[in-house]
Amino acid sequence: MANVTLRNVRKTYPGGFEAIKGVNVDVADGQFCVLVGPSGCGKSTLLRMVAGLETVTGGEIDIGGRIVNQIEPADRDIAMVFQNYALYPHMSVFNNMAYGLRNRGMKEAEVKTRVDEAARVLELTAMLERKPRQLSGGQRQRVAMGRAIVRQPKVFLFDEPLSNLDAKLRIAMRVEIRKLQRRLSTTSIYVTHDQLEAMTLADILVVMNGGRVEQVGNPLAIYEKPATTFVASFIGAPPMNLMSIRSDEIKSQLSGSASEAGILGIRPEDFVITDQTPAGGVALPLTVEAIERVGAETFVYGSRAQDEQRIAATPGELPPGEVIVRIPGTESPAIGAKIRVAVVRNKLHLFSGDGRTRIEA
Repeated sequence: MANVTLRNVRKTYPGGFEAIKGVNVDVADGQFCVLVGPSGCGKSTLLRMVAGLETVTGGEIDIGGRIVNQIEPADRDIAMVFQNYALYPHMSVFNNMAYGLRNRGMKEAEVKTRVDEAARVLELTAMLERKPRQLSGGQRQRVAMGRAIVRQPKVFLFDEPLSNLDAKLRIAMRVEIRKLQRRLSTTSIYVTHDQLEAMTLADILVVMNGGRVEQVGNPLAIYEKPATTFVASFIGAPPMNLMSIRSDEIKSQLSGSASEAGILGIRPEDFVITDQTPAGGVALPLTVEAIERVGAETFVYGSRAQDEQRIAATPGELPPGEVIVRIPGTESPAIGAKIRVAVVRNKLHLFSGDGRTRIEA
């Protein structure tokens, strides 16, 4: 096992495109780190740089106290699980898992011991003689994970390993991966674009955007105190409502330094439907435009009147005038109804006008 430290890591491709723009991340020994962000943000490129599959333009990658920038992938003591299973179709499950060990000249008795133990952990023992075509998608992914586990590496790397699975199987495999990582206590770096997957798996969450790190920290801490409007809108489903507080009906309800901030953020679940305006909080009149019932919860999509809409768009915000409210599934205002929603002061999130800085008011 080992820690992984990225120090000002950069990647510039021929032609001048800078894919990674000075990333600093420290993953402690045994931690499960998740890199999350939209397509094209650089998360997979960063993972491939740790693996040695992409060259490093600048900075240092440290694995277990050793700078690995110039070290070949096979010598970094890492194991990688890819989005596609990459199994040999003509080989049995046992031979797929044993292949890498045999290539390294390991004795057959040790190979069998490692494969049998990984199969037991992954509940693949009864399938060791099957070929990949005889397995389900989830079983194939477990074989791919087993092939990594038998290596007993210092670091596991996962590149969107669940994206080819259906929704129900993704949930099941997500739980299995987390249980497995806790059992093995191996340092792991996992890439996904799914913020729910990231929140549920991570010990440490790295939110990326445009080749940069927007925020690093505990998933719940990031959810509760996003550092930028990008993080606020990307982490959470439905996303945080973002509104310019230059809009008069909002600005008039705030006082002090908060009234000078550029963007107000409110999580959908922090609204309540009420006729009262809480002291120091914010209340908004809405017209119900749409309703989504999802069982225990209901999502209400409301619009503010024309003269109450935001003056300017902000990075990552919802369409002008739209506000999402999450309420218990037992409540259900009618479409077209006029309602008033409010939120208390300590649930408000305030950001600078460019959305790049959180303001603690």
